[in-house]
Amino acid sequence: MSDRWYSEAVVYCLDIDTFADSDGDGVGDFQGLIGRLDYLARLGVTCIWLNPIHPSPNEDDGYDATDFYNVDPRLGTLGDFAELLHQASNRGIRVIIDLVVNHTSNKHPWFISARSSPDSPYRDWYIWSEHEPADRHQGMVFPGEQHETWTYDRTAKAWYYHRFYKFQPDLNIENPKVRAEVKKITSFWLQLGVSGFRMDAVPFIIERTEPGNPDSPKDFDFLTDLRQHVQWRRGDAVLLAEANVEPDQLPVFFGDGSGSGNRIHMLFDFMLNGRLMLALAREDPEVIIEALRDTPKLPTGGQWATFLRNHDEIDLSRLTADQRNDVLAKFGPKKNMQLYGRGIRRRLAPMLGNDRRHIELAYSLQFSLRGTPVLRYGEEIGMGEDLALEGRDAIRTPMQWSYQENAGFSTAEPEKLIRPVIDKGEYGYQHVNVTAQRRDPRSLLGWFERMIRTLREAPETGSGSTSHIDVPMPPGVLAHRADGPTGTMVFLHNLGTEDVEVDLSILADEAELPIDVLSDRNYPDVGKLDRLKLAGYGYRWIRLRLGHER
Repeated sequence: MSDRWYSEAVVYCLDIDTFADSDGDGVGDFQGLIGRLDYLARLGVTCIWLNPIHPSPNEDDGYDATDFYNVDPRLGTLGDFAELLHQASNRGIRVIIDLVVNHTSNKHPWFISARSSPDSPYRDWYIWSEHEPADRHQGMVFPGEQHETWTYDRTAKAWYYHRFYKFQPDLNIENPKVRAEVKKITSFWLQLGVSGFRMDAVPFIIERTEPGNPDSPKDFDFLTDLRQHVQWRRGDAVLLAEANVEPDQLPVFFGDGSGSGNRIHMLFDFMLNGRLMLALAREDPEVIIEALRDTPKLPTGGQWATFLRNHDEIDLSRLTADQRNDVLAKFGPKKNMQLYGRGIRRRLAPMLGNDRRHIELAYSLQFSLRGTPVLRYGEEIGMGEDLALEGRDAIRTPMQWSYQENAGFSTAEPEKLIRPVIDKGEYGYQHVNVTAQRRDPRSLLGWFERMIRTLREAPETGSGSTSHIDVPMPPGVLAHRADGPTGTMVFLHNLGTEDVEVDLSILADEAELPIDVLSDRNYPDVGKLDRLKLAGYGYRWIRLRLGHER
């Protein structure tokens, strides 16, 4: 693992409360996760990203915190969390946590004090307006569920700003005391042993909100300041940010105009995610090729984080209307599969018709593209969604561990579970669970283990450069390569259903005993790279040469 460990990591995203319940109260907890660390180590995970763990009324799945210095008592104690960090470290696994400091819960003591009096020391920790702002009904994050971004508080006798739900008042990042508090929060968790933070809603954190101005300026200097603070406290700590903005705005999140990487280490690649979905829907890789060509040059140390499914809906807002309609028609044709008019609230396996070939192709493609792959819990066994649940909860059902009642997630009575397990149809836990797949070396779980092991043997995929191989290709085929000091890998992916043959003889002079290291089936030897067979929905990872740093 290089000094920039995150460039060669495999990140696994999970909710503590739906992963594993150790005490039978129906809610997952830290001790439950500790008991499953060996499973994650065997899978090949090197970093766990925990969704919010703080005390919360849970009106927004924990993203409405009431105390940034503690853990939700349903999940355990701070001592349990410290033990989790210790046990994960013993297995070579790092832990990062959600840093949700764009807002607090309206039940947070800071806000309760702030609304109580204009003289409260916390009054200007939030954003207020004496008069109804003209942009009150603009900028909603959750259209259809959210109807305003400014709400009148009768106790405060003023309007307060909330980019998200009204029970989540925004913090005023322009206040030096708020900035200092955010730094103190990061220091606390770094001292406990976390390896960094996934920063929620970063463009909104740095928004210098002006009542009546729907396009308020952003203060990027705060990101520079926070990065410096975090790395003084822990040199190898990482900031992984959610910033779903236009492509030309992305470079400034990584660093300032001088080209230095002095802000965010990693950004989720929302542009690539939308294009991956479009390419899979159309069975045409052209939009991925465009993405590889149009990727902004990153400063040294800057890194993309790739994903197919995350903890939210698949956000298609960066696609054109026609492109979005193509993806919805293919993967989310029914209204109850869609969310906020922009996305799909489904897991990947059902989106792809539970076609094992198609699922392998999709994840092979994601994991072989430039950046650090992020995997959502349950995807490695092909879990489905529960569309009877509201909103994003459809893909936040308990992990399916075994044939036991409640899928082995909990011994509680079913009605006491934090959310119902999926227990009907082809995605019910009776058919889709870890125990069943652990016993079958040909299972999807077994494939993920092999694929991740292969990826970790090819570090140039994450830490090197990635480029499209621009030679004539059969319809539906993407050829790309990863180059770095550790060598060169070549990747072929057939997004179509027809068997094809690919000519990559242009690379023959670079090759040093080229060989398949991962493929969807046994193919003839690579030979001179001039007659490479590729099945429908097929993929081949070819080791072209080894580098000098091995």
